[in-house]
Amino acid sequence: MANIARKRKSYFKTIPWIILGAFIAASSIKFIILPNNVIDGGVTGIAMILAHIFGSFWLPYLVLLLNVPCVLLAYKHFGKSFLIYLISGIILFSFFLFLLEDVFHNLPVFHGDSLEVVVLGGITLGAGIGLIIRMGGCSDGSEVIAIIINRAKGYTIGQVVLFINFFVFLIAGYVYGEWNTSIRSFITYIVTYKTMDFVIVGLDELKSALIISSKPKEISDTVVHELGLGLTILYGRGGYAGDDRELLLVVVDRLQLAELKDIILNIDPSAFIAVENLHEVVYGRQNYFNPTKINKKHKKLMMEA
Repeated sequence: MANIARKRKSYFKTIPWIILGAFIAASSIKFIILPNNVIDGGVTGIAMILAHIFGSFWLPYLVLLLNVPCVLLAYKHFGKSFLIYLISGIILFSFFLFLLEDVFHNLPVFHGDSLEVVVLGGITLGAGIGLIIRMGGCSDGSEVIAIIINRAKGYTIGQVVLFINFFVFLIAGYVYGEWNTSIRSFITYIVTYKTMDFVIVGLDELKSALIISSKPKEISDTVVHELGLGLTILYGRGGYAGDDRELLLVVVDRLQLAELKDIILNIDPSAFIAVENLHEVVYGRQNYFNPTKINKKHKKLMMEA
């Protein structure tokens, strides 16, 4: 019960930020990107291409419909917490697209030259999506696909998303009848990505967390049993007091980082957590660290015990 209450409290604490991020992203699409024949990447980009063919009225519904397979994949490969945030982000993003299209359709849209559209559209869209991801959510299922491919094949999330978007922008150029749309969309994507990177402070899929706490045993047990993550206990000595203490080192998915911090700070509000980006983690020759496989092995052992 305490665990459910903690997760519920965490959700209601972060959902206002996801709402704000979804509103900013939807506003960027409605008032800047869409009116200037520029599209977003990923699933949203495909929805925008189809909306260009069938009418902008269908865009919110297409975003919802096309993200359904990605939600099902997330259900199979990720935890329930991320699934809730994913569904929340997609529904809120679609809702604001619908609201802006149906209720506030008379508001003036932005028209400018290519540079203004690329910069303003990319920054606002990146800020909105970045805020959603920072809070543990997601507004586009393409990142879910990218993470799954990353875990299976070792390609980075950025490489997979870029590969997907290359074909999305290529199709957009054909459908819109001008390659300027593809070029502007690609440049907007770069600005969006960099803005997201700034908002999130690191999009690397793996991070290491060094934890210093007065309750290392309680934290390590909770991390192992609740998150299914492995950890390493290091022995150190305080530089000021000189007392011996245990330090916990955890390698974690970016998707689980928010939950990890929440668990630690609920157990010990004064805990010290140092988080670093990991570009690559190798264990053994030509093997890549995969937290998902470790989680599955851990859960299987727990069930057999």
